[in-house]
Amino acid sequence: MSKESKTSAMSRRTFIGNTAKAAALFTIVPSNVVSGLGHKAPSDKLHIAGIGVGGVGRTNLVNMNSENIVAMCDVDWKYAQKSFETFPDAKKFKDWRVMLDEMKDSIDAVVIATADHTHAITAAHAITMGKHVYLQKPLTHTVYESRLMTKLAEKYKVATQMGNQGSSGEGVRTTCEWIWNGEIGEVTKVEAFTDRPIWPQGLNRPAKGMWVPDTLDWDLFIGPAPMRPYHEIYTPWNWRGWWDFGTGALGDMACHILHPVFLGLKLKYPVRAQGSSTLLLTDCAPNAEMVRIVFPERQALKKVKMPKVEVTWYDGGLQPIKPDGWPAGRIMGDEDGGVIFHGTKDKLICGCYGREPWLLSGRIPQAPKTLRRIDISHEMDWVRACKENPENRIPTASPFSEAGPFNEMVVMGVLAVRLQGLNKELEWDGENMRFTNISDADKLRICI
Repeated sequence: MSKESKTSAMSRRTFIGNTAKAAALFTIVPSNVVSGLGHKAPSDKLHIAGIGVGGVGRTNLVNMNSENIVAMCDVDWKYAQKSFETFPDAKKFKDWRVMLDEMKDSIDAVVIATADHTHAITAAHAITMGKHVYLQKPLTHTVYESRLMTKLAEKYKVATQMGNQGSSGEGVRTTCEWIWNGEIGEVTKVEAFTDRPIWPQGLNRPAKGMWVPDTLDWDLFIGPAPMRPYHEIYTPWNWRGWWDFGTGALGDMACHILHPVFLGLKLKYPVRAQGSSTLLLTDCAPNAEMVRIVFPERQALKKVKMPKVEVTWYDGGLQPIKPDGWPAGRIMGDEDGGVIFHGTKDKLICGCYGREPWLLSGRIPQAPKTLRRIDISHEMDWVRACKENPENRIPTASPFSEAGPFNEMVVMGVLAVRLQGLNKELEWDGENMRFTNISDADKLRICI
């Protein structure tokens, strides 16, 4: 039996035990085990490995093809075949643990685009090995995992980037600069929306399983999630709608749409959250949902105060009511969604990624440009950061120091939907990652 076959035959107990150990490694690995491309000059090409390369992971790697793509890992080799053909010299794996073990001295950086539930464990393991990490959105599946990513990236000083590519664009920067310049006054309410999901949601778990395709390692796909019989409804791609593997429309799109909200309003931890939705099922995200998340007052900026703000999210085709004075015939946001910032002086509207911001008054602000402009791709800006000395590295557009707390906001919205049956607004202690107004029995209903 080959080494690959032996590894695929590992028990699930061994998998879960090993992954739990990986998550704990940041407390025991020596602090000097950090990346800095110690075996080659920073001017050289990065040696990059991909984990989850059948979908958007392939796009990420193609956008980095000026570097050396040395290894590719995917549990579904049929879905990943196009990527294997694009990078024929890259060594192929099904198990990321085998890849990182065998090639630990040949990999500088890792691009991860697996299902949400395996983001954190793969990224945590790579970071504690001193590898730079580009991790697709949502950053993690849970609040705890987001906090872990933030701490690990800080401890090991690797270059990190969440795959919300719009954060490198002009729209997010312009939106933030208008807010910080006081163009719309104090913002006390924000509404954001998307038409997603465009994959199946609102479903019960299939009553019967199916035979697993020869090209798919179902055990490796399940990973740390509870085992269930294989069915084609789960993967590829459709895993987004199933709670064990994904975070629904909110997790998929909020990392794009809410980024200018989080950054522009200087948000951190929320204090309250409440969700509602269409029929809520045990296993699958609903067809449409609405979530309200409340943030406390923040420190004022030079030109504008940052008062308490309510952020309301709509998906599944739901949209906020158009404000008075809305231009006749103008759609809200763009084809992917958008945001309305309700200020005391004006209202700012933008599309997904903060695209094409405009003011309801029709005025065109002349705010100073205070944020760094990025004239290369989101992926290549991360490559640039990987090659810089960590002591004076220019941060990427979405480093884990920011993406971690931001993702906590996103998955808090998912929690609010899943806990709506408690029929109360949830009160959150962000510093200690705990709800303060629900019982221990309630907490057992879901993994925070």
